Amino acid sequence: NDSTVDAATRGKLAYVLEARRFAAEELGIDVGDSYTMYTELDRDTLALVVSAAYKDRLVPKTWWFPVVGHVPYKGHFSVNGALGEAEDLENDGFDTYVRPTPAFSTLGWFNDPVLSTSLQTDDVEVVTTVIHELAHRHLWVPGSVAFNESYATFVGRVGAVRFFCSREGSGPDSVKCERSLARWRDFQRFSEYLDGFVEELEAIYDDDSLPFEEKVARREIVFSAALDRFDAEVAPELESFTFAGFRNGALNNATLLSRIRYYNQLRRFDAFLEHHEGDLVAALDDLLRRAPGLDDPFELLPG
Repeated sequence: NDSTVDAATRGKLAYVLEARRFAAEELGIDVGDSYTMYTELDRDTLALVVSAAYKDRLVPKTWWFPVVGHVPYKGHFSVNGALGEAEDLENDGFDTYVRPTPAFSTLGWFNDPVLSTSLQTDDVEVVTTVIHELAHRHLWVPGSVAFNESYATFVGRVGAVRFFCSREGSGPDSVKCERSLARWRDFQRFSEYLDGFVEELEAIYDDDSLPFEEKVARREIVFSAALDRFDAEVAPELESFTFAGFRNGALNNATLLSRIRYYNQLRRFDAFLEHHEGDLVAALDDLLRRAPGLDDPFELLPG
């Protein structure tokens, strides 16, 4: 309501509040007081995330923290700190990846504010981000980051579809409904592509007869062929996202795992939703009830 704040920021903050209400009232998520405060940062990136992986297998290096358990990434608010850690990891023989992040969730331990860095995208992405991060408040399985992040991707994307395709003043024929649907389809296409990519790599990495140097050499052939397949088969089918960061950035086990972490088996999540007859609330309640007791929560998903 502050007229001294620019109209674009006020418009996106209004969407934040609506998405927060939607998550609470329509999805049954305990939102607490998250996203009721706004923090303006003096930079365009909230933090840098460092991840690392072994060169001869799709296994990440992990760090252990209280509450969340083992996680395959570490955040830095300092550029020098992030780059210095990545250099140390490379010297130890790891593949590394340093990426920016505009938001994160404290899993309900604190009331997360809206950060100016998370408002740099369009309205669909703002709503998706809010629902994604609130999904972490609803469910976090300690030590199962691959499941947690893919689950939140699923909830954020499907939640945004429900938000824009059903809310008053929008509806199934609106541009934002069509945009959110197209992005969810693109995410599933990319996820399916990654699943096949991973199968090819694991056939090499799991071959105990191959020495380290041979595995690293052969993976480069798989990397090259997979990028060609992306250009020929995946990119022409994309409706909204280009995944340019994946296509044009460095490709190694760390950068690949960072994508897998958020796009892992998304079609299985969609099938899980279909199993619950499209009832997202029922699907979320089922996951909340059963996932925390499993070593591998992906066991709950069909396929």
